[in-house]
Amino acid sequence: MLSTLRIAAASAAVIAFAATSTAAFAQKKYDTGATDAEIKIGNIMPYSGPASAYGVIGKTEEAYFKMINDQGGINGRKVTFITYDDAYSPPKAVEQVRKLVESDEVLAVFNPLGTPSNTAIQKYLNAKKIPQLFVATGATKWNDPKNFPWTIGWQPSYQSEAQIYAKWLMKEKPGAKVAILYQNDDFGKDYLKGTKDGFGAKAASSIIMEESYEVSEPSIDGHIVKIKAANPDVLLIYATPKFAAQTIKKTAELGWKPLQIVTNVSISVGSVMQPAGFENAQGLLSAAYAKDGTDPQWAGDPGMKKWAAFVDKYMPGADKTDNGVVYGYGAAQTLAKVLEMCGNDLTRANLMKQAASLKDFTPDTLLPGVKINTSATDFAPIAQLQMQRFKGQKWELFGEIISGDVPSE
Repeated sequence: MLSTLRIAAASAAVIAFAATSTAAFAQKKYDTGATDAEIKIGNIMPYSGPASAYGVIGKTEEAYFKMINDQGGINGRKVTFITYDDAYSPPKAVEQVRKLVESDEVLAVFNPLGTPSNTAIQKYLNAKKIPQLFVATGATKWNDPKNFPWTIGWQPSYQSEAQIYAKWLMKEKPGAKVAILYQNDDFGKDYLKGTKDGFGAKAASSIIMEESYEVSEPSIDGHIVKIKAANPDVLLIYATPKFAAQTIKKTAELGWKPLQIVTNVSISVGSVMQPAGFENAQGLLSAAYAKDGTDPQWAGDPGMKKWAAFVDKYMPGADKTDNGVVYGYGAAQTLAKVLEMCGNDLTRANLMKQAASLKDFTPDTLLPGVKINTSATDFAPIAQLQMQRFKGQKWELFGEIISGDVPSE
């Protein structure tokens, strides 16, 4: 009888052990790119080429995950961050992303930069069901969960931002004659559309000129001379950093002083305003969703203190006036949050599910009142901006936080 009881007890113990082991085993789910010890994240950046000013974003993200790893990783796993140069070239982007997926076997491609590059890799990644996570471009098309469920944006959409400029102009400068300089690709055309939508019925009478340039052009001075001849009151500069700096500098050289509004992607003090000449950038307008690392008003801000300590330790010598360092930190912090939310279910499907479940998440670097929210039907995490004016050697915020109202596709 005793031996029977012992056998029964032993059997129960074996069953209980098996059940707990199965439960523990069931809790851990991995796709290629994740293990008990590691999470592999891929990235592409223009470290060379016409948009190389953005390369600092990739360097910041790499440094951020080094910090995370030094702190013990995410849920005990170290993040291996693999980043390649695509030179802002769509064919090169495809080549590098294939390498990340097929050779490096990453779990996801995170924050790939540029509208042309992301357009080139979107179908490939969606067909393979690999997250194209928090892309570094504000094209409206990244918010299309129905047709592209594996692609999600991060920053405000270009159309939302452009609408905000048009609405501000209609209120503050009614009747102004507006000229638009834009990059001749999806990036520039999104701004063009948003501006027209923002002006609505007044678009035809307000916009007197639309001038496009190619990213392959070494200089766009000729375009600025042409726009000046039309004599607009307002110049909307929908350009990437190199060309934005050229525009600001050339208008000053011509002794021409229209009201200039520059896109948020080209507001970096270090890589745009300084090369353009601080004296030439005075009174320039834009809109922001992130804090400016050079602005003394954030000196006592807990989030920016963390950012500054990170830069000092992990990016010694980095230029704190370059807002790419702020951008990269905020994007990386968002990815870290999502990976943490995944727990032990590090499948690509769960990664996308968690990325689409952010509620009022506030990275250290976003402006007060700007929050990240996503859902299964809304893949546009940030949708708020505040107007700002360049004065001295820094941007000064003014007005209220404004929400853009571009619906998902």
